[in-house]
Amino acid sequence: EKKLHPSRKMAKGPKVPEHVLKKRKTMDATAAKKAADLVATRAANKIERKSIFLKAAKYAKEYQTTEKNLVRNRREAKKCGNFFMEPEPKLVAVIRIKGINAVDPKSRKILQLMRLRQINSVVFMKVNSASVNNLRLAGSFVTYGEPNVKTVRELIYKRGYGCVNKQRIPITDNSVIKDNLGKYGITCVEDLVHEIATVGPNFKPCNQFLWPFKMSSAKGGLPKKRLHFVEGGQYGDREELINKLVRRMN
Repeated sequence: EKKLHPSRKMAKGPKVPEHVLKKRKTMDATAAKKAADLVATRAANKIERKSIFLKAAKYAKEYQTTEKNLVRNRREAKKCGNFFMEPEPKLVAVIRIKGINAVDPKSRKILQLMRLRQINSVVFMKVNSASVNNLRLAGSFVTYGEPNVKTVRELIYKRGYGCVNKQRIPITDNSVIKDNLGKYGITCVEDLVHEIATVGPNFKPCNQFLWPFKMSSAKGGLPKKRLHFVEGGQYGDREELINKLVRRMN
């Protein structure tokens, strides 16, 4: 092997500039912080998932108990030869079944107030004197009825969009709900479904958060739109049969 003379020294490599060293240090610190945040987020998500699962189980039990109580009361009334007074609906699903042609100004304004600006759009409404009056004034442009929990859940899960800063944002993650309705204790989709289906104390902000559902045309069509539902047509109150129509449009 060829040996170097003691007087000759190995040439040193170029010195690393100070700004490069600073940049490396900053990047290392950022990566470490990101890794720590990821661990913390995963731990928080695990706890959140567990609480959501428990809440969903609690809500399912509540719906089941309510249904069982109704069935029991009906049976007891029938057994005693009495009539059971069905509970008044607290929630209605309203569907716009006609377009924009030949809409008088008053009906147009009522439909705008109900957020039904397009044909085949659906909104939830709390039953009170104002909403009943609006439904009467909307006349032949809408059909409505009492939705069950299954209908509310299917609409929100399949066609749910939130109004965030006046923009239509898809509900693809619980964080969308938590960021906008967390102050009301609504942190996940099941919370939202429960609040809407039971018309809870925070129904108004939850309903305002939900963008009107844009549905498909009903499978099999909607014949005789000029006639009321009781006359074999489409518009007006159809009570629990609204669930069947929503299934055809969903």
